Amino acid sequence: MQHNKENAGKPALNFVVNKKSYEWFDQYITGEQIRKIAGIKSDDKLYLQITEPWEDELIFEDTRVNLARQGIEDFYTAEKLKFTVNGKLFDWPEQFINGKQIREIAGIDADDKIYLDNKKPYLDNLIEDDEQVDLARPSIERFYTVEINFEVIINVAGVNHSWKKPKITFEEVIVLAYGNYNDSPTMVYTVAYEDGPKQNIEGSMIKDSSVFVKNKMIFHATATCQS
Repeated sequence: MQHNKENAGKPALNFVVNKKSYEWFDQYITGEQIRKIAGIKSDDKLYLQITEPWEDELIFEDTRVNLARQGIEDFYTAEKLKFTVNGKLFDWPEQFINGKQIREIAGIDADDKIYLDNKKPYLDNLIEDDEQVDLARPSIERFYTVEINFEVIINVAGVNHSWKKPKITFEEVIVLAYGNYNDSPTMVYTVAYEDGPKQNIEGSMIKDSSVFVKNKMIFHATATCQS
């Protein structure tokens, strides 16, 4: 509480932190001062409660709040939010996290899929790298990963090849079929496919193109050297 000779005669301004009332004798107070008065841990987030439909305001150390406005300013704190990936617990300082950030913090391979575990009978959500997930909901969000491991068939009678990416490029099909890709003008390749996923069930590919992969998808590749 800021209460000394300089404050003599000044009316006290009230504010609340986590339902506990405090007094302050200046018009403005900073986030750092609120933390010191209320004994808030450095890791906890400090928010100013705002009337809906506006979102509550995150208060930083140097944020100045006007306590002389109508009503009593109501603050609250929130600890770091938690989530799990494959049963391992992680902390996150923000309300939202995206798929890319989950990959980075949990060390997930770029080719593995991330799913949000939902209560049955609801389907689990596939979390893309740019998809935002709200961690401030009542329960801890639980994510799990699925390793991609397809088998693709090259030229029907050929050997099945293992494939661990959701997509495959024209050049990668050629490498699977022939061991390498010759970018010479005299070498002409063609690629057609069938039994693909719904994004691309069947069709042909051209140089620098790619398609989504499904298990047991069939590729037909040819190579012709023109003199």
